[in-house]
Amino acid sequence: MRKLLPLCCWRPWLLLLHCGFQVHGAVARSQAHPGFEVLASASYYWPLENVDGIHELQDTTGDIVEGKVSKGVYFKEDKGVTFLHYGSYKASCISNPAQCGPEGVTFSFFWKTQGEQSRPTPSAYGGQVISNGFKVCSSGGKGSVELYARENSMTWAATFSPPGPYWTHVLFTWKSKEGLKVYVNGTLSTSDPSGKVSHAYGEPSVNLVIGSEQDQTKGYENGAFDEFIIWERALTPDEIAMYFTAAVGKHVFLSSTPPSLFMTPTANTVPPTDAYRPIITNLTEERKNFQSAGVVLNYLQNVSLSLPNKSLSEETGLNLTKTFLKTVGEVLRLPSWTAVSEDSAVVLGLIETIDAVLGHISSNLQASEPKVTIAGSSSMADFSVARLLPKTMNSSHYRFPARGQSYIEIPHEAFHSQAWTTIVGLLYHSVHYYLSNIPPANTKITEAAHYKSCLLSAASHLISLEVSPTPRLSQNLSGSPLVTVHLRHHLTQRQYIEATNESNRVFLYCAFLDFSSGEGVWSNQGCALTEGNLSYSTCRCTHLTNFAILMQVVPLELALGHQVALSSISYIGCSLSVLCLAVTLVTFAVLSSVSTIRNQRYHIHANLSLAVLVAQVLLLISFRFEPGTTPCRVLAVLLHYFFLSAFAWMLVEGLHLYSMVIKVFGSEDSKRGYYYGMGWGFPLLICIISIVFATDSYGASKNCWLSLRNGAVWAFVAPALFIIVVNIGILIAVTRVISQISADNYKIHGDPSAFKLTAKAVAVLLPILGTSWVFGVLAVNSQAVVFQYMFAILNSLQGFFIFLFHCLLNSEVRAAFKHKTKVWSLTSSSARHANVKPFSSDIMNGTRPGTGSTKLGPWDKSSHSAHRVDLSAV
Repeated sequence: MRKLLPLCCWRPWLLLLHCGFQVHGAVARSQAHPGFEVLASASYYWPLENVDGIHELQDTTGDIVEGKVSKGVYFKEDKGVTFLHYGSYKASCISNPAQCGPEGVTFSFFWKTQGEQSRPTPSAYGGQVISNGFKVCSSGGKGSVELYARENSMTWAATFSPPGPYWTHVLFTWKSKEGLKVYVNGTLSTSDPSGKVSHAYGEPSVNLVIGSEQDQTKGYENGAFDEFIIWERALTPDEIAMYFTAAVGKHVFLSSTPPSLFMTPTANTVPPTDAYRPIITNLTEERKNFQSAGVVLNYLQNVSLSLPNKSLSEETGLNLTKTFLKTVGEVLRLPSWTAVSEDSAVVLGLIETIDAVLGHISSNLQASEPKVTIAGSSSMADFSVARLLPKTMNSSHYRFPARGQSYIEIPHEAFHSQAWTTIVGLLYHSVHYYLSNIPPANTKITEAAHYKSCLLSAASHLISLEVSPTPRLSQNLSGSPLVTVHLRHHLTQRQYIEATNESNRVFLYCAFLDFSSGEGVWSNQGCALTEGNLSYSTCRCTHLTNFAILMQVVPLELALGHQVALSSISYIGCSLSVLCLAVTLVTFAVLSSVSTIRNQRYHIHANLSLAVLVAQVLLLISFRFEPGTTPCRVLAVLLHYFFLSAFAWMLVEGLHLYSMVIKVFGSEDSKRGYYYGMGWGFPLLICIISIVFATDSYGASKNCWLSLRNGAVWAFVAPALFIIVVNIGILIAVTRVISQISADNYKIHGDPSAFKLTAKAVAVLLPILGTSWVFGVLAVNSQAVVFQYMFAILNSLQGFFIFLFHCLLNSEVRAAFKHKTKVWSLTSSSARHANVKPFSSDIMNGTRPGTGSTKLGPWDKSSHSAHRVDLSAV
């Protein structure tokens, strides 16, 4: 005999439970379902209250310790009176899993939550079942099971989708060698085979506790339990499936018995009943209260599992199909669906649930004549459910849907059986939008696996056709008969842009969902693409299931030789630029005391040099880090900021040039603050916004840079393109002024060398205005290799050109350097008290004070002009 399980309260004034009792010598009444034999082998059993839809064991044997309560087991978050209390049997397997033998232990119960009331103060206890050895919780949108063995301080933990306001069966088993396994509605949901060491766990004084004090003045998350059962052994998956199907009143299919033995279609002779009407009514009423997509999905799954094995009329079948699909459509409209749908397993599970419901309807549809069909359309899908004798088919093929540009066709000769045949067709309207970002490694598509970093996405509607008995199709794609799948493509704007980009290559796969492993996996085995383009695809397949066209966009890559050459140019050019920019900054710092180098123009040159220097140093460092790592993400943020700063200072260069040459406005001192705000502040603002809204886009692709796939790179490209366009406009305007001056100079003095001034000015201005980045825009694909080389050379050497034109060959800088050298020489010589003439721009330009050149300088306007234009900025 098992030990008596006492049921008592911690506080006598709140005694809510009957005393525990043990049934001796009762003769178990035979119940047809084998799952009740599994239940009869339980060690401890609480039927609790009678719940509609949950079947109990009618009589218990003498080996089961049974406890009963007057109501269902409700629990609150606050600790209080115990509803079910397993006594302090420290040596028991239930109180301490470490005491369990190799047989292990199993805990089973039905569970639902009752929603959330007002919550004045958060409690440390979520909705829980607590034991000395295990804990079951529902909080934070997740359900969890933890099991603890105190002797070796080992903890096993697993999370699962929590129950909603609908009964959900939760069962978990534990063996010392197999660890923890959690089954939800008879199916393995999650597991923890190894566990981990945890010295702090639970409350050592608590044994089995379900429920707690109910304080009417407070509101907590509450729920209910039913059919709490304990086996002092770990049930097998078959036993779990048998018990679950017995409890919910459905047939069970053991792994050793093919489902086809139970599902051979025969004409229904039992008249239709109204058993489905409460389900239809419940679906209609419940969808008015939908809020959480996760809770509703659990509800829909429970509906699919609890459909009665009763025949139904055409009217009822059509009503149930429309109601169920409309309910599913309501789920897709919930605000919370967007977040839930990011988990592909949720979307595929929803598809499997729909297949199960419509499969049940087709197999139970009352056939009053040789061909019965219910068809229609909802916001979710177009559907057709048929039950017919193949001899009634008049055409050479069966097509679903009968009209439209997307369809599936089965040749008539594939229907070999003369018995009743069920056909279920579904053409989903919007599910394909949620079938995106599919990693190739998670599919059985061998060709897609060659490009592991290029994700797949659905390019067409999802279409499904299921036939039972299975049609006799050729197992060879070169044979016949075969299924024809014709799908029109429905591309999102992003898909269309990527597919039409000449720098990308597009792969289209005829794919289907393979549920043979228990989870939906995309595969193209037994299917071949026979024709198609960017608008449609036609496939031939050797089987039926859910089909869709998956698209994979692969960027075209340069030949290895070009990649090596461009990388080498970038490394060498950036290294040389870093050295030259460092020399430039040191030169400007040393000559900062000279008046001509102290002006605004050289301040801008110095800030531009600093931004480009830091950006190129970070770029060289980033080559060493692996994408996806934290250092790579940090570098991506810094690179974004300093390259944007470099562009911002290029814009400042252009605006300053415009103010000096074209239109003078404001003093240099008044513009300095604006320049620094534009050069360092504006890029910082853009980076902060980008980080807030697209943190995961940094360093997540092939390099330590912004992601190209989700559009985050536009946080750099858009400002850069704007600056390039503005600076090109400024360059054109300045060039026109210089050309006019050169033409006037030639007319007056006949100096042909004056025309060289225009070309020289353009060459000098290109590095500081960033217009060479135009070649980056032109180098968009592998066809523009020349532009890629020009872009790599000009931009990696930007720092070198800044040093060359604005430091080494700049006449003002060289004159200032000569003056500085002369000052150093004089101060270190014995003639330090000698009279040194003041340094002036006149001396630097090679003229004596008080004299002027009789020839018009190249930076002067024509003598006929009414004003002079300052071109010293060039």
